[in-house]
Amino acid sequence: MLRVNQVKLPVGHSENDIKAQAAGMLRIPAGDIRQMRIVRQSIDARKKPDICYIYSLDLEVRDENRILRRFQGKENLVCRSQRQIYRFPEPGSSVRRGPVVIVGTGPAGLFCGYFLALHGYRPILLERGKCVEERQRDVEAFWETGRLNPSSNVQFGEGGAGTFSDGKLNTLVKDKDGRNRAVLETFVKFGAKESICYEAKPHIGTDVLCMVVKGMREEIVRLGGEVRFESQVKDLCIREGKVTGVELADGGHLDCGLLVLAIGHSARDTFSMLHERGVPMEAKSFAVGLRVEHPQSMINESQYGMEEPGELGAAPYKVTAKAGNGRGVYSFCMCPGGYVVNASSEEGRTAVNGMSYSGRDGKNANSAVIVTVTPKDFGSEHPLAGIGFQRKLEEKAYAIGGGKVPVQRYGEFRERVKGDGRQFSAGSTGIQSSKGEGRPGRQESGDFSEIIPQCKGQYVWADVSRILPKECNEAIVEGMEAFGRQIAGFNRPDACLSGVESRTSSPVRIRRGDCLQSEIRGLYPCGEGAGYAGGIVSAAMDGIRVAEAIAREYAP
Repeated sequence: MLRVNQVKLPVGHSENDIKAQAAGMLRIPAGDIRQMRIVRQSIDARKKPDICYIYSLDLEVRDENRILRRFQGKENLVCRSQRQIYRFPEPGSSVRRGPVVIVGTGPAGLFCGYFLALHGYRPILLERGKCVEERQRDVEAFWETGRLNPSSNVQFGEGGAGTFSDGKLNTLVKDKDGRNRAVLETFVKFGAKESICYEAKPHIGTDVLCMVVKGMREEIVRLGGEVRFESQVKDLCIREGKVTGVELADGGHLDCGLLVLAIGHSARDTFSMLHERGVPMEAKSFAVGLRVEHPQSMINESQYGMEEPGELGAAPYKVTAKAGNGRGVYSFCMCPGGYVVNASSEEGRTAVNGMSYSGRDGKNANSAVIVTVTPKDFGSEHPLAGIGFQRKLEEKAYAIGGGKVPVQRYGEFRERVKGDGRQFSAGSTGIQSSKGEGRPGRQESGDFSEIIPQCKGQYVWADVSRILPKECNEAIVEGMEAFGRQIAGFNRPDACLSGVESRTSSPVRIRRGDCLQSEIRGLYPCGEGAGYAGGIVSAAMDGIRVAEAIAREYAP
């Protein structure tokens, strides 16, 4: 097959238009194209509002060699297709003394379990939370009432933290072995739209992701595996430097031959237990910040030159800046047409995240604006110091918001951080509302009062500037002002800031060697919680890598 790049078409074209355009580039009749597969689709908005799609295609055509000779020296346009085909390794011959047990059913654990089940290993998956159907009900109840279930929430339960997110599926991980494609094709197999396999910025949406997760679990069970919910691991059994089993919170015990730790970035009690048991780990850098909300129409106008972009859908953005204090500031987990969500998992602590449905049809765009923090900021080199740092920020957010998500207008946040002398009473940002808490009010100064927070969970106007360290606040203000020069209106005073965004990635790395095992034999740290991934796809890919490592050594 031929790989044909830079096939350009306007918005509103058909599949036949793609084929006709490709045929024109190759100077052949459209009928000579026997088969066409879209490899990549991206949006070219450089001449907005005249926006085009740019395609890379794999084509099966007549007389491929003649066409290749015609494009000799222009391989950037036409070349031989080098499609990556994922292949799971042939099984090894070593015998396990017990089952493969996987702790956690986020992307890493779920994909590790799924690929092992596909190849006859019959894994047992343990999940501290509930199945995704029951988890959805618990999360909705928390957002409605504020009553938290510590074991079933936005962080814990089938699908992991990514289940209640935008469901972004792009990754920066280099993938010469085809694992990325394998992940996307698996999502499609269980209900995602086929276009995620070629979109430049694919997303799946929380509503679709819940369905996909359920389908993968059912297939694991059909293939002979087990998925046990409300089964929290409280301790490890280690003999002579090898893991032999786990102790469960309900008093049960489970022997295992191999143990995969796919525990997610918020399993703080599990991290503590692992440290007490001598599992080698270290503190790692991560990022903290605040969620910012703007009208999605404003972002659409900036990115596409129109407030209502039609089939293009809600526009995303990505912005970065360097603050004067040397800290990098950048957007993270941007949710077009999305919602800020209360993503707390511990009583007395508030954390936020962003979420979108597959339609991305919410009124606001939101993104985290975050700043990298390192062990130097934690005040200690202890492996769990980053967790302590997170908790302090979340406790401040909880206290400032009275258990609700605290929200502040950016103009007021900026004034407080810059220290202009303005004073606000506790729990106030200078916004007067006659409609009660969690409602939009009017700003004391300026003409902006348009943005209404779109929040899953109760929120309250409060002084968000009191949550983060001074250096982080200053970097965020500098970043917001820089972003305002990149996207008109980004630093508008009525933009809504909420906090705290503290769960961007794991604050811990569980060390592992080249064979993906810990120094404790039979223990495989895996995914985002173990410090080896950042997002749904990279975590899923790491889960597959661990499944491969197990398969290369052990027989099913």
